[in-house]
Amino acid sequence: MSQQSIQATVEQLAQSSGGQILASLRTTIEASLKYYVGLFLLGFTVAFPMTSAFIAWLVDDARLPDGVEIIVISPVEFLFLQLRIAGSFGLVLVVLLVVVQVTKYGLRHEAVKSRLTELDVQLPKPGPRVLLAILVSSLLLVLGALYAWYGLIPLLLDYLTTDAQQAGLSTEWRLSNYAGFIVNLVSASAIGFQAPLITTLILRSGAVSRAQMAGSRRIIWFSAFVVGAFMSPPDPLSLFLVALPIIVLFEAALMFDAFRTT
Repeated sequence: MSQQSIQATVEQLAQSSGGQILASLRTTIEASLKYYVGLFLLGFTVAFPMTSAFIAWLVDDARLPDGVEIIVISPVEFLFLQLRIAGSFGLVLVVLLVVVQVTKYGLRHEAVKSRLTELDVQLPKPGPRVLLAILVSSLLLVLGALYAWYGLIPLLLDYLTTDAQQAGLSTEWRLSNYAGFIVNLVSASAIGFQAPLITTLILRSGAVSRAQMAGSRRIIWFSAFVVGAFMSPPDPLSLFLVALPIIVLFEAALMFDAFRTT
């Protein structure tokens, strides 16, 4: 491919609706970069003094299986874990700001409106339905975290500990690995529990029909196990327990939509 043809292709992509959306997104991010940095630093500064107490609460004997000891193998491991937790909190605030910006301003872009019209996608208007979606999303987020904290994590910790102790191994866990294990499972469950809301919103928008969604069941199930593989320990039980709620809630959303439209 010649240089002229490459340049023509790039210009064609830039003039397309997708290229205009990306260009607008880049401009918005560049204009808001200072706010992102400021919000991240604010979240980091607020969270950092509380990380020590949070870690102490996390490694309390009441929350650990019998015979397990948490160890620190590096002089700066505890500090790095504090930085990681505080940074994660600041990053969450930035992500929330981005979501608010996209929701408030993104759909006003002419290229976005044109593309949505081409796809014949009907988005809900601001009002009670949007507020209801936010409340449902928050509720599902809490339910996912509770499922992980009170069901998934104790079961897996006991299973992994018993398995190691039966093999005659001492169960000493590295602090950073233990904390990462907890955060990953809670995050995966909280995200996975959004499946019914996302499914319902997609069906209500008209972008995808229920028949098309059901026809993609294998892909969605596979994606659920991919999420479980990335966010859970590398054993079949953990993978199954993370992916199963996503699949069940997805199927429940399809059944609810079918019942509602009959």
